[in-house]
Amino acid sequence: MGRSEAEVTRKVQELEKQRDAGQVRKPGKSPTVAEWMTEYLGVVCERLVVSGKMAPRTLEDYKSKNRNWIVPKLGRHRLPKLEPEHLDHAYNAMIAEGLSPTSVLKIHRILSRALKVAVRRGKIMRNVATLIDAPVADDPEVEALTREEARRILNVARHRRNGARWSVALALGIRQGEALGLRWPYVDLDTGEIRAWYQAQRQPWEHGCSDPVACGKEWHRRPCKKPCKVHGHERSCGPSCKKPGHRCPRRTCPKDCTGHADRCPQRKGGGIVFRPRKGRRKLTVQCPPELLPLLREHKEAQDADRSRMGDRWHDYGLVFPTRYGTPVERTDDWREWKALLKKAGVRDARLHDARHTAGTLLVEQGVHIRVVQEILGHARVTTTERYTHVASALVQDASERMGAALWGED
Repeated sequence: MGRSEAEVTRKVQELEKQRDAGQVRKPGKSPTVAEWMTEYLGVVCERLVVSGKMAPRTLEDYKSKNRNWIVPKLGRHRLPKLEPEHLDHAYNAMIAEGLSPTSVLKIHRILSRALKVAVRRGKIMRNVATLIDAPVADDPEVEALTREEARRILNVARHRRNGARWSVALALGIRQGEALGLRWPYVDLDTGEIRAWYQAQRQPWEHGCSDPVACGKEWHRRPCKKPCKVHGHERSCGPSCKKPGHRCPRRTCPKDCTGHADRCPQRKGGGIVFRPRKGRRKLTVQCPPELLPLLREHKEAQDADRSRMGDRWHDYGLVFPTRYGTPVERTDDWREWKALLKKAGVRDARLHDARHTAGTLLVEQGVHIRVVQEILGHARVTTTERYTHVASALVQDASERMGAALWGED
């Protein structure tokens, strides 16, 4: 159908081209971007999670970006009507609202992959995400701690529970998930070989009941027991709160909320899981000789905790668990890092900067870049080469050597 005979003729010609190419779409209304993203994330990506090809936390990140950015900016467009200009305007709006270029690039990749699958399944004829230049992400600077700062942190950490966790982070450079998922069977206290093959992740719970919407609404009726960090409302505050300027998290949920699955009496699929580390190969590192006594001392203290807790101890075999043997939450681990920085009088730094510090110190000690790549487990040496420009001590030494060669005495 069209407004004129010429428009109808043009549409017929396009349909004939699609027929000849074997790319005729199925009859009926095409899905919107919001509808297709719901199907893509809820069916296609869920299958990847079940097969182990995608981490649960990755899917949660995809759903968050889809819910907060893709659907509000592009969700109303029909898939065949989506144009490159729509993506350009959406990305510009995201950056204008304060979203980082790196996050915009991640959103572009999520959307591009979803549209690629839509093309394969005959939903659309082209992937418009490939018709525009991908957003350019900022290459973050490596902000490593100095050797003196690292030593001050370790001196403070020695007197805290799980203090050896930070010795492992600064000496071996393993990621947070790899450190929290490290288990004693993969640590050889005799040879110092540590196999950081897995990482601990908390998989989100799913509703096991027949009506998730009703289950979610039931949780909304309960009083809010979590104090608001912004408005400081009382612990008895709930969905009926009338305090000016207060937005209880449970009041902002949609009417058809299926969240709060962790409170479902028949919840399923959640809990702690051990997944292979990020990267395609298994990482095996060699522990420095000075670190081995600290790990042995840490294991003795942990054995004492196990005996003291008795039946309350949950034996996951973790190297750095809670006082009950369960995995440490990432947020609690982050808070401990920040507390260490403050007590040691060290500048504020990200938790991942401990990994950067390990790489930087290795370069400063003259370790070959390929060896540093092997220790940190980088897939590409170009990632490791980011650490070379911060080794100012080596640059100073090279400058002095050049000056001696040109102007020094024979």
